[in-house]
Amino acid sequence: MSLFYFLNFTKYFTPIFSVLKLKTEHIKPKTYLPLLCVLWFLMSCGSHKNMATQESSIESSPKIIFLNYNIKKTADNKRSIKFINKIVTDGKLKKTDVLEDGIIGDLVCMQLDKNSNTLQRFIIKNPLVKNIEYIDESNSFQNKKIDLDSAQFSLRLQLRPNTKYIAISNFSTSENPKKPLIKTNIN
Repeated sequence: MSLFYFLNFTKYFTPIFSVLKLKTEHIKPKTYLPLLCVLWFLMSCGSHKNMATQESSIESSPKIIFLNYNIKKTADNKRSIKFINKIVTDGKLKKTDVLEDGIIGDLVCMQLDKNSNTLQRFIIKNPLVKNIEYIDESNSFQNKKIDLDSAQFSLRLQLRPNTKYIAISNFSTSENPKKPLIKTNIN
């Protein structure tokens, strides 16, 4: 009790009480603590809401893009890719292991900006080669490699803000990428 008298809360909170249309002479020192708690609670909730609104407006929403393609071998043993469709949605992908090393036959997918500068690059395992595991007559697991003439494949990417194109080309061991098999316009 003596602490309330010592600090003389009436002097500090008279302006607040006048805004709330409360008369300070009717408020006993015992009621200061609950009023202070309520005021503190209201002020703390209000400041958090403002901060959350500011953060969401500053940060742009991340996007995920789903791309579907059809790949087939041509008569001269090359490959052609046809774009099927795309879906862009809000979201963020979890971090996944990206293949850094590829082999001949794999594909390279690149996110490109408007000047065709590479924003992201990763390897796609050869979609025309399927490895199937099965159980033979002796109940042991066997692997079989199947070469396909055509196949559909899908890509799921974290879309970079400056991405204008998705390019897919054959994997090459040289640093300079070859001409892409397909270049998909995103916007």
